Amino acid sequence: MGIPLVKTGSGPQPPTTKQLGDRAEDLALAHLQRAGLRLLERNYRTAGRGGGEIDLIMRAPDGTCVFVEVRHRASSSHGGAAASVSWAKQKRIVFAARHYLMRLRTPPPCRFDVVAVQADRIEWLPGAFDADGM
Repeated sequence: MGIPLVKTGSGPQPPTTKQLGDRAEDLALAHLQRAGLRLLERNYRTAGRGGGEIDLIMRAPDGTCVFVEVRHRASSSHGGAAASVSWAKQKRIVFAARHYLMRLRTPPPCRFDVVAVQADRIEWLPGAFDADGM
């Protein structure tokens, strides 16, 4: 599942961080869709300072709204991809989720998942964190 090099006029160049992140999101999305989740939004952002961004907003078969943070790491050093979702990042995701839910007449049950893409592995962590205390 290696990420291919990008060809330019001066020879192959390593992929950019954005390209790596987009590829990880594509892999995570495909993995979640195979598990029966349906995509509602991709890269949902709130405006303004202190806003947040949610990589994927999915609907589980039971109707649960799933806010997904996708993390990519080349190796497991420093705790790996899943460990890189800091408390501050969680807080921004919860902020964006609340913003998204305000648009709905009746908010559904929700959860916060993390999909860690690391080397040749995809690890899905349902309910990786919650909004309590944030």
